[in-house]
This record gives sequence, structure tokens and C-alpha cells, in this order.
Amino acid sequence: MTFRGHSFILGNMRADCRKNVRYTDIGRVDCADLCAIPGVLDDISLQGCKIHFDTSVAVNMDNDYELHVRPSRNVLDPIVLLCHPQWVRDIGSTTEIGFLVLRSPDSAKLASYIEKLHEESDDFTSSDSMIDSL
Repeated sequence: MTFRGHSFILGNMRADCRKNVRYTDIGRVDCADLCAIPGVLDDISLQGCKIHFDTSVAVNMDNDYELHVRPSRNVLDPIVLLCHPQWVRDIGSTTEIGFLVLRSPDSAKLASYIEKLHEESDDFTSSDSMIDSL
């Protein structure tokens, strides 16, 4: 589907519609309002994240949720984010959820973590270019 020059896939956002780069990451996500079992972080950006739960989860699309994200590369306290669900996909007994990050208590901590991921991806790209030139 196309709307105002942007391409959309219903129920999910395509990468070309996003304002910020998403970084593939893994980590633990706690959200007592969604599930007693922790979820898993799949990717993250300044404006959103994708998580999944290895069980079916009922998501109220009208609610905001407080996520406590513990990325694998961050050994500090969790990043606390106030988020709003944008889409939900059930695949078998797994539930995937895409969230929009709202103004959050740990916005500065999220920005710092995203900068760290960006620097790591630049380092990785630079080392790939060096290997390619050999």
C-alpha cells in the first residue's frame, strides 16, 4: 500500500518508512502489564523497538506500556521506555510486537545506547571495507 509517497505493508512497517535506523540487538524485556514471562528484544532505534514473547500475549492497542529493556551489550540498569504498540503479529505460540517509543524516563540512556550501536556498526562497516580491499 502507498500513502503520501511512502510504502507500507499492512500490520508491519517497512524499513524505508522509518525515520531512524533500527539496530538488530537481543536482550530481555520485562513488561508486567503484558506478560509475567520476559520478552526478547529483536531490534531497537530511537523511535521504536520490536520484541517477541515465546507465548501468546493479549495486547491492547489503545494502551501505553512501560518496557524495562536490558540489551545484551548494556550491563547497566535496564532502559525504561514508555511505548505504544504499533502492530502485533501472532506466529504459532509466539507474539511479535512493534512499539513506538514515547517520551520516556530513560530517553537519554536510550540515545546513548543507540549511539554505541551506531559506533559499533560503523566500526564493523569500516573493517568490512578493509577486508574487501585486500
